[in-house]
Amino acid sequence: MNPKDSAGQLAAVCGLTFNDLSILSMALTHPSYAQEQPGHVNNQRLEFLGDSILNFTVAEYLYGHYADKQEGDLTRIRAKVVCDRSLAEVAQEIGVGRYLLLGRGEEATGGRKRRSILGDTVEAIIGAIYLDQGIDAARAFVLRWLKEKIVEAAAGDYQDHKSRLQELVQAHNRDNVSYAVINESGPAHARRFEIGVYFRQRLLATGNGGTKKEAEQNAAEQAYALLMNDLAIILDGPAQGWPS
Repeated sequence: MNPKDSAGQLAAVCGLTFNDLSILSMALTHPSYAQEQPGHVNNQRLEFLGDSILNFTVAEYLYGHYADKQEGDLTRIRAKVVCDRSLAEVAQEIGVGRYLLLGRGEEATGGRKRRSILGDTVEAIIGAIYLDQGIDAARAFVLRWLKEKIVEAAAGDYQDHKSRLQELVQAHNRDNVSYAVINESGPAHARRFEIGVYFRQRLLATGNGGTKKEAEQNAAEQAYALLMNDLAIILDGPAQGWPS
């Protein structure tokens, strides 16, 4: 798809009118596409900008609407709202995947559905809206697509996943889980981390995020869900199918 056509179609879907569609086109340009197509700028700088605007907007909304919640609660609610999973869900709702500009390798390996790519692109779109139309338009976009998630997170379970996982494990076993970085990627200003959570040196789950803390929380959330379905993994003594 032609980059300008891709950007124009996404703008129409989102009900946005851009003064400069090339900015939105840049937001849709994955680094793999820019590497294969000289002259195209990738979306990583816009992602950096959009991430800051996203966090500010959600924090501002939480501060103004949840006066009863303390700093720690506000931080955990925000983390749940702005995580890769949440942003990827927004991207899927909008249909961002079909408008992405991807290199051949990413295209062939399912990049249009990859959660990290979708989440990063939503952040880049927020950055593009800010540059083209200002903070009010960027704020309106964030709240249009994420307000419901903010309300749900604030009313639901936003507990620290690492703490919850530790409590579950140590309720059944003297050992605890540990975390280790599996992979780091991206430029210095927009690092991405993949972290594994381990029990007795066995990988339970992995998580991704823009910081190690976010990736650890995502890994812990996945591991908690796993253990709730198979507590034998952490019961005292060797579990069935798990060598001692």
